[in-house]
Amino acid sequence: MKVLRKTILLLLISLAVLPLSGQDDVATHRLYLSGHGCDDMVKWQFYCTDGQNSGCWTTIGVPSCWELQGFGTYQYGMRFYGIKNPPGIANEKGLYKYEFTLPESWRNRQTEIVFEAVMTDAKVTINGRKAGSGTHQGGFYRFAFDVSDRVNFGKKKNLLEVEVSKESANGQVNMAERRADYWNFGGIIRPVFIVSKPVLNIRRVAIDAGMDGRFRADCFLNRAVEGAKVHTTVKDLAGRTVGSCVTDCRNSDVAHVDFVVRNPRLWTAETPNRYAATFELIGRDGHVLHRESQKFGFRTIEYRKSDGIYVNGTKIILKGVNRHSFRPESGRTLSPAKCVEDVELIKSMNMNAVRLSHYPADPEFLDACDSLGLYVDCELSGWHWAHETVVGSKLVEEMVTRDVNHPSILFWTNGNEGGFNYDLEPFFHKYDIQNRVVLYPWANRNGFETKHYRSYGETEEYMREPEIFMPTEFLHGLYDGGHGAGLADYWAMMMSNPRCAGGFLWDLADEGVVRTDKGGIIDCMGNFGADGIVGPHFEKEGSYYTIREVWSPVQLRRINHPSAAFAAADSMEVTNHYNFTNLRQCTFRYRYLFMPEPGSDRVVTLKSGRLNPIDVRPGQKTLLTITDAPRNADCIEVTCTDAFGKDIMTWSWPRSTVKSPKTSNSSFLPVFSDRGDSLTVTAGNTVYTFSQSTGHLNAAAVGGRTIHLANGPRFVAARRSDRSYDQFYNHDDPDAEKKKTQYTLYKDYATFAGFSHDGNKLVAHYDNGTVDSVVWTFGADGTAIINVGYHFGGVVDLMGVSFDYPETDVLSKSWVGNGPYRVWQNRLQGPQYGYWSNSYNDPIPGESWDYPEFKGYFAGVDWMRLHTTEGDITIGNDPHYYIGVYEPRDGRDHLLYELPHTGISILGVIPAVRNKVNCTDLNGPSAQPRWLSGNGTIQFSLKFEKP
Repeated sequence: MKVLRKTILLLLISLAVLPLSGQDDVATHRLYLSGHGCDDMVKWQFYCTDGQNSGCWTTIGVPSCWELQGFGTYQYGMRFYGIKNPPGIANEKGLYKYEFTLPESWRNRQTEIVFEAVMTDAKVTINGRKAGSGTHQGGFYRFAFDVSDRVNFGKKKNLLEVEVSKESANGQVNMAERRADYWNFGGIIRPVFIVSKPVLNIRRVAIDAGMDGRFRADCFLNRAVEGAKVHTTVKDLAGRTVGSCVTDCRNSDVAHVDFVVRNPRLWTAETPNRYAATFELIGRDGHVLHRESQKFGFRTIEYRKSDGIYVNGTKIILKGVNRHSFRPESGRTLSPAKCVEDVELIKSMNMNAVRLSHYPADPEFLDACDSLGLYVDCELSGWHWAHETVVGSKLVEEMVTRDVNHPSILFWTNGNEGGFNYDLEPFFHKYDIQNRVVLYPWANRNGFETKHYRSYGETEEYMREPEIFMPTEFLHGLYDGGHGAGLADYWAMMMSNPRCAGGFLWDLADEGVVRTDKGGIIDCMGNFGADGIVGPHFEKEGSYYTIREVWSPVQLRRINHPSAAFAAADSMEVTNHYNFTNLRQCTFRYRYLFMPEPGSDRVVTLKSGRLNPIDVRPGQKTLLTITDAPRNADCIEVTCTDAFGKDIMTWSWPRSTVKSPKTSNSSFLPVFSDRGDSLTVTAGNTVYTFSQSTGHLNAAAVGGRTIHLANGPRFVAARRSDRSYDQFYNHDDPDAEKKKTQYTLYKDYATFAGFSHDGNKLVAHYDNGTVDSVVWTFGADGTAIINVGYHFGGVVDLMGVSFDYPETDVLSKSWVGNGPYRVWQNRLQGPQYGYWSNSYNDPIPGESWDYPEFKGYFAGVDWMRLHTTEGDITIGNDPHYYIGVYEPRDGRDHLLYELPHTGISILGVIPAVRNKVNCTDLNGPSAQPRWLSGNGTIQFSLKFEKP
């Protein structure tokens, strides 16, 4: 009996404890009703009121933009610019339903439903009862409703209903968020989840952790708790406790935590060290009522007047880009993995900053910036028009309270380009314990001059002002123009001014959306959305590599040597442009390479190795020397890897002196045949045919196969069509403004004066024109060395000699030189010396993204081989000249350039490229035309081979 009584007693005790398990649960729990993003959407019931697939109940993935799921109407904001409620605008609504259950253990706790973002107005009901006090307005913000008294627990289901209006009933919200230069979508675009907390809980925490280790936090409770305290513990991410304290709440609803952590590892974009703070709300009886955790970083931001931005006492330079939350298949709806992809892409260009244009990003994106290391400008929506104060103050609260603890955030932005409501500025400071500066992009306020898209000269003028200069948008990209084009000029000028804090390029990726209503094409809305450094699927254009080189935190400059010393060693000046990192944390690898001859693709590594660490502090430089270099190496390649194992940059240079085309054996005698209207020259197995009326090559035949390289070498020189003959804007031409993207060829009045030949040379003579003579020197293997002598005076944007060849017959090209991307006169950085090849392509900018482009101008070329249906054409080249392969293709609207036909060309001058806002002359010294005067010679070689 005694044993039985003991057993019953133990059973009663256990039964008494069981109900307390839920009450003793002091953690915060999150239950997703949707997917976490576009990669794991959850099906909800859905009804769309208009547009595609409207008028019937079906299902839709949540979160998503409903257009990308086949519903409603696609809409780009600029079509309705400046009108609150324009006629004909897409104004469908989406009705959502979803059933779910909640754990029984969550009963008698606080239950909130949280929406990360709904576009644009949202009305929420749960179990037939309204959640919240009304409609939430604003499409990019987290909002939550306490639904503790509206939900069921256990097996009984809950019904969630959401009415989403694509257009806001508040016209000012439409003006701020939807009448803009980007795609507008509708839907529950970010996740939805339930949060369960104890009844008495920590509502939110705002942290300020400084470089000196001082940890301050405002710990806000959902209600005052008499006699309560907050126990705070700080741990590193390995779980080691580095500091703690207990703070009295003083019977209030906020605890002001303040203590010091000794010698913390500091957060910067170069050293993204983070910690975790755990806050425990402790009741009067000593029991923990609620436990909440938050990751953060120790760092101090200073904005020193007329000086710059300092992080942890060190001046930093921002190398940034503007970024939309976007993917072609999912619109604004991303996923944690895609947010990480974006950060890794940005960092791969050696950028260290991002501006969230023009709205706050997913919290997972900010988490990635914190953990991987990017400085952030976090922006309130407002594009040319601002939110009114009633709605705007609520949106500022939602943005700042969600994001305040991210160490990556350096600034808040109060709208964009005039979308400023200055009455909202105090609300940023109200919710931000760190009191970060509020920027006004495009304006001069709060100590920052942020003017957008100033020309090179205007930028110099703006930098004379006393404020910190930091353009929040510059070098506006479009197709293959902008971004990298002009960046080296701008950056050198900007870095010469001690008040410049860097800037942000516009923008990261082409905003091309998959049109489910148009067979799945990717639509950039003409030139509106085609502004990216990369394509919609992150296809890398040439500017990607230019930015990567110009903004590399490690800069290598090869130092030329006399021939004797150069054969035995290679020296490079290494400069450290990091703000915090010593180069001893980086790794340098090298390779010596032997380049292939035409017809081969075999690159031979003659020697490779890893260099000893070098001790170079930020801002300093040293000499890096590699000894015992192979004497027959054509190329040296050096790669720098950062402290995290990521390649920063690979540089490569030719080691030999300038390679002019090889001269032919003067003892060889080709066969010359006069055929009346043509002259033929037989050299080995190659027969060259020349026109007796122009002196130009008509074709070449090898083994009975004719290769129609023709109409050359003819001299070509062109200037931009809006110029006078003295370079300046042509005010005498009333249509000059319309011609700023066009190019005009100079007329050549030369007359062909006949051929002469002697030994292995054929000379075409000309009178009264630019070209004096063209000398062809033939070799026994069929190779011809061509020397074009000319006399020219004038201002040019393009100059050289060219041939015609049917573009439809070209299959591919290979070359040794800089590649694999083409260059412009103001975008020479990026391509590296090596062996490259690619097949013919002809992408339409803004519509197709096949990179690198086949056509364009290529630098530093030793030789280039064109593989055609008729045979192979090999051009031997002096690397001081460029080889042009047809003309770079612009978008179909020709907003950047309309270049003259130059076919296959050898060029001494190539054009610069403009950006979307400024023509070429406004983009810096390297974009200026060239003044030529006097005599010159262009030398190259040709060799033809059958397929």
